[in-house]
Amino acid sequence: MLTTLEQLEAIYGLPLERAVRKEIPFLNPDYQAMVRASPLVILSTSGPDGMDGSPRGDAPGFVRIIDERTLALPDRPGNNRIDSLRNILSDPRVALLFIIPGIGETLRVNGRARISAEPALLDSFAVNGKPARTVILVDVEAAYFHCSKAIVRSELWNPERYLERSSLPSAGAILKRLCDGQFDADRYDREMPERVRNSLY
Repeated sequence: MLTTLEQLEAIYGLPLERAVRKEIPFLNPDYQAMVRASPLVILSTSGPDGMDGSPRGDAPGFVRIIDERTLALPDRPGNNRIDSLRNILSDPRVALLFIIPGIGETLRVNGRARISAEPALLDSFAVNGKPARTVILVDVEAAYFHCSKAIVRSELWNPERYLERSSLPSAGAILKRLCDGQFDADRYDREMPERVRNSLY
């Protein structure tokens, strides 16, 4: 097992200068353009009960750029576990990974988060007349764009590699097994499309 930085550097060497220069402590115009184009971000947090990585998605630009050092991320209705929010209360450090359909590069933003329930701010994120539940404000500490190698290797945007939903267990089937069979999986799956549409905001 590798246990020291020296052992790692013996395998990987030092990063190229351009890889170091890609990390900056603010969002420059190029990085801001990536934030505005992204309809999906993975929010990573850490707290006393463990770590969490949650997908957050909406129309491109749903993560608002307040200024080059501040982002605002609306929190929409979900499962009410609020794992990410619980973590932020105890450890404000967060990481965001912005993903853009059809684009190989991704953008990572690290910073510290605060949770706001200020009514005017919540209303400013309203969709279909429904405000955000809360808004996560992120003070940017580091921004870095990743090259496209991971997306190219995974062929993520290659439609020929897309799976049919039926090739995996349905959400209802998964829940039924988790509930020791005491769950109506067929009804859950049948009602899910309408339930999702009605609870997006």
